Amino acid sequence: MMPVSMVGRHGELAELRRAWRRVTHGRRPVPRTVVITGAAGVGKSLLVAAGLDGFAPRPRIVLSGAARVHEPAPYDWLAAVLSCRDTHELPLPADALAWLAQQPNAPRERYAPGALLRLAVRAVRLLVGTGPAVVIVEDLHALDPASLNLVGELAAAPDLPVLVIVASRPPSAAVDPHLTARTLARLSGAPGAVRQHLGPLSRTEVAEVLAQVYESRMPPPPVVDVVWQRTGGNPYWLTELLAAHSGQHPEALARQPLPEHLHLPAARTADPARVAGTGVAEAGPVPAVGVAEAELTGREIEVLGCLAAGMSNKQVARSLGISVRTVTVHVSNLLRKTGSASRTEAALWAVQRRLPVPAPRP
Repeated sequence: MMPVSMVGRHGELAELRRAWRRVTHGRRPVPRTVVITGAAGVGKSLLVAAGLDGFAPRPRIVLSGAARVHEPAPYDWLAAVLSCRDTHELPLPADALAWLAQQPNAPRERYAPGALLRLAVRAVRLLVGTGPAVVIVEDLHALDPASLNLVGELAAAPDLPVLVIVASRPPSAAVDPHLTARTLARLSGAPGAVRQHLGPLSRTEVAEVLAQVYESRMPPPPVVDVVWQRTGGNPYWLTELLAAHSGQHPEALARQPLPEHLHLPAARTADPARVAGTGVAEAGPVPAVGVAEAELTGREIEVLGCLAAGMSNKQVARSLGISVRTVTVHVSNLLRKTGSASRTEAALWAVQRRLPVPAPRP
């Protein structure tokens, strides 16, 4: 079945692929920027992963990074990118590179902010090479000011053969709303920029998801209405609700309790009034959701369980039926969200929380 978040996102996917074609088929390298905003759970990361899977030709280089969950520091995005690459051959001053990579033994900063920014841009240029490449910036709203400035420079850099894809919650949810708003405006005004905002799924789109899941047992319209109201049209909440009641009769989506790991501090209690003809109670929209303190998606929990089982990225891809490149994106997000420095630490995080661990496939 198509991922829930992809229902209703066909136009955005097509736009991502058109932007990539402009990068790869232009007469000269021109940076392009796609800015994707939306509330938590609307499927920004999944849209990016799905777009990446469909890019043709395949990107030669993918640079993906995000803010650290704990104790953010300058150039978090670049440090995340450098942490999974061999940087010994980069022709940059060793002390500056160690500082940009946030290495524990890095010397005290000796560079002016402008000089560091130029070195950061140069580091990305060296990693990109002749391209074509994709630069992915997750959770821009949580990034430090230095990273925001770097992303802005990359989006406007001449002759850089990259597609810059930025995902962010609205400025109101940012650490620094004013600075985030300015950065989003700067990125949206870059040459060839594309602006996308993902909202909740409509009732019709929720019905499309349910039709794909239940096929011949399509829930009646009143049940669709209740499911739409319970989830607020949020793809993540809908996915979690479907996973929690997989294999049950469709009416369970409206009748059974919401999954325990959904945090619902402001949710309305169920209305005692019954929906005509279904015998299920109508509930109000769900305002917030998270999985433990890390706010993991259902797919990320599955990937994390695979890491705890000692699977390689190729084994994870085979086990979950997704591409290796998508697994790489999920692993990067998991390291950030769990505050882990390695796959081993992330696996330990999963074991401590007793997440389900699947058996690896050969």
